[in-house]
Amino acid sequence: MESKQAALHHIVIVGGGAGGLELAVRLGKRLGKKGKARITLVDASRTHLWKPLLHQVAAGTLDSHADEREYFALARSKHFEFRLGRMQGLSREKKEIYLSPTFDEDGNELLPQQAIPYDQLVIALGSQTNDFGTKGAKENCIMLDSLPAAERFHQKLINFCLRAQSQQQQAGEGRFTVTIIGGGATGVELAAELHMTTKILSSYGLVNFHPEKDLKIVIVDASPRLLQMLPERLSDAVAKELRSIAIEIHTNEKVVEVSKEGVAMASGKFIPSGIVVWAAGIKAPDFLHEIDGLETNRLNQLVVHRNLQTTRDANIFALGDCCACPQGEGQANVPPRAQSAHQQAACLADSLCRAMNGKSLKDFVYKDHGSLVSLGNYSTVGSLMGAIASGSVFIEGTLAKWMYWSLHKHHQVAVNGWFHTWLSTWAETIDRVRNPRIKLH
Repeated sequence: MESKQAALHHIVIVGGGAGGLELAVRLGKRLGKKGKARITLVDASRTHLWKPLLHQVAAGTLDSHADEREYFALARSKHFEFRLGRMQGLSREKKEIYLSPTFDEDGNELLPQQAIPYDQLVIALGSQTNDFGTKGAKENCIMLDSLPAAERFHQKLINFCLRAQSQQQQAGEGRFTVTIIGGGATGVELAAELHMTTKILSSYGLVNFHPEKDLKIVIVDASPRLLQMLPERLSDAVAKELRSIAIEIHTNEKVVEVSKEGVAMASGKFIPSGIVVWAAGIKAPDFLHEIDGLETNRLNQLVVHRNLQTTRDANIFALGDCCACPQGEGQANVPPRAQSAHQQAACLADSLCRAMNGKSLKDFVYKDHGSLVSLGNYSTVGSLMGAIASGSVFIEGTLAKWMYWSLHKHHQVAVNGWFHTWLSTWAETIDRVRNPRIKLH
């Protein structure tokens, strides 16, 4: 059996985010289940969480354990293999990737350095926060780009609320400030979720904790307005909603230094801060920069053709935030969004299956379905592109909330199937009745 498996065409996917996991599931169903190819997914984590939910984990409005999926269990049920490890190198000549050793919580080696051979390689490593070399950012900011970072932020927030409950604020003392650097979707969604979280916390017996008096939430962005990449009327609606709940907004402000005391800007403004979150800008992992001669851009993204094939190796592909995929003459690259990764996974699954049958690869065509920004229980606003009407349609309120919720459900269906998604949705509904509205630990 092992020799038969080893003889199969081997497709290795590195990165189990939205795009990588969906691709593994699709190929497992179409190739792995039928014994036509061997599919291996590699990730440094043992579980998967949809990245757009990280701001809810940080605020405590989502218990990550309720939404995480185990890669090993998914691999067994979806007909692919899973290997735990973090990619650290590549040999195009040997057609191997290399994983660094994995250690347990006590620092003992759990898995040694590994080499995994491939026939075709798909790199879907997503992105990480880009601090643009800002002085003090790495040391004094929480980079909200991973589950551990979101959980660390949540612990800091809960600890602050508990201290505020036990210590009466002295006259003249300022409010505890959470400063969010970055006015994109992650930043504004986190700000709204935080405001909602602290209001709920104050109702759980923290009688000495008053959100309006004890906590200040600030958003800082270098662009002229929030959500710079989205339509202006969506940006204006979001800013109006945030200001209505007393969230402070500073646009056209470039951060030049982050210290333990707070955030300094080029204009001379200084915001004393208890917690600083960096949610501005992304880049692909640093080790991808020109890895074994592959072409990359200044954001370490792998440059690919329209068919998602890397420009210097026909056996290596990339998708999601870690790839720079052209859309056409005079157009910007495909934007780094969850919907892009979802569409690219579907396209590449078709292409790799076609390639197995000796057919040509398909070109990827991005369809912009618009953007939705959730502001917790306050509002959801968005812009739908093309699919409903020519141009774009601005939506907000209940309809937008349902559509934002459905984005997550579409991902769950792609990974888990309709039946499991239906069951998990009922479980979520029951949990909302049974459990506190926010995670308190």
